[in-house]
Amino acid sequence: MSTSHSPYYLKGGRINVRLNSVIGWLARHGVSLMGSAELSVRGRKSGKMQRIPVNPYTHDGDQGQYLVSARGHSQWVRNMRVAGGGELRVGRKVREFTAVEVPDAEKLPLLRGYLEKWGWEVNQYFQGVTAGSSDEEILAAAPDHPVFRITVRKKR
Repeated sequence: MSTSHSPYYLKGGRINVRLNSVIGWLARHGVSLMGSAELSVRGRKSGKMQRIPVNPYTHDGDQGQYLVSARGHSQWVRNMRVAGGGELRVGRKVREFTAVEVPDAEKLPLLRGYLEKWGWEVNQYFQGVTAGSSDEEILAAAPDHPVFRITVRKKR
């Protein structure tokens, strides 16, 4: 017997929304806080570019770059699934990319590394899971935190 439930999504409170607005504004104007950037992804319903600050995560040096949704199955995640890519901006530097969602079974090293780097900011959204949690605990949280591998498009 399976029980269906809504995908995990933790909406930001007023302070989080305000802080995201400031971080996004800074990224748009060339200031990256510890690697943050502004994500633009086309809205699946509106067709308009939606913007949100994100923390791109580079795993194992330069083996791959990822976007992790700490808050779960948010609007940008739903838009990314349809759009298959977007843009990352820090000031005038805009990187277009394609995105592929990572299967839950492959997320363990990515989520652990992401939590090691960004845990101070995002642990509150992982419901008690931290970088020091067991493999089983992180894998249990994996379905609630979509991860996309991004590939920057080469300029011609």
